[in-house]
Amino acid sequence: MIIVGERLNGQFGDVEQAIKQKDESIIKDLVDAQVEAGSDYLDVNVGTAVPSREKADAMVWMVETIQKFTDVPLAIDSPIDEVLKVGVEACEHPPLINSAQADPEELNDYIQLAMKHDASLIALTMDEDGVPNDVAKRVELAGNIVVAAMEAGMPFDRLFIDVVALPVRATQAQPGIVLEAISQLQGIADPSPHFIIGLSNVSQGAVKRSLINRTYLVMCMAMGLDAAILDPMDEELMDALITTELLLNKQIYSDSFLNAYRSSKRRG
Repeated sequence: MIIVGERLNGQFGDVEQAIKQKDESIIKDLVDAQVEAGSDYLDVNVGTAVPSREKADAMVWMVETIQKFTDVPLAIDSPIDEVLKVGVEACEHPPLINSAQADPEELNDYIQLAMKHDASLIALTMDEDGVPNDVAKRVELAGNIVVAAMEAGMPFDRLFIDVVALPVRATQAQPGIVLEAISQLQGIADPSPHFIIGLSNVSQGAVKRSLINRTYLVMCMAMGLDAAILDPMDEELMDALITTELLLNKQIYSDSFLNAYRSSKRRG
């Protein structure tokens, strides 16, 4: 399972404070904790911490600060093109670009950006009409993404298709639609792209967020999900992830399988 740690996001109060005060100690603590918990990438998003005119500078500061404390690659996350590009350019290692929609022109621009920097790319199964309400449209958009990547010569192991999780509190049918879409997309290409969701979206606004997140993660993994943007510091969530990999025969059983997995993922 490819884990993208979500906590370096300006929408969290501690990260907002760090960005505004240029407090490297807060960033370091979050970097260390997420890397120790097994993150393969660290998602970097300035969120709403600063006005739009300051976001590019804030992104560069975050990227440069994080890279002082780890060589784990970054997932550069911004809906603003300029902010995204300066973040990617500041990366010392090939990043994961988060994210492009399936509109042909935007998708092609993002694929070209990824190819230029040897980066990986998250592409969303949504277009100018928004997030589809059905399985068929999500599968169709995923197919369009795969074709665009193939035509551009982008390796599929650097392509992450996001089937777009939505809050169960607002749209209770959507989690099941996402599960079915992930299932139907297995075998869409050989080799297969990765399948990813922003896990915390499913529990947005709910009371039992951790419970919903870890239950849904297990369900998605059983359908073929192999990557997620999540909080790796949620120990119960990570226990559920590790146990699911074991039961799907992706990890070797031992009585200490939780510790063994964590040891194998740990990076300095």
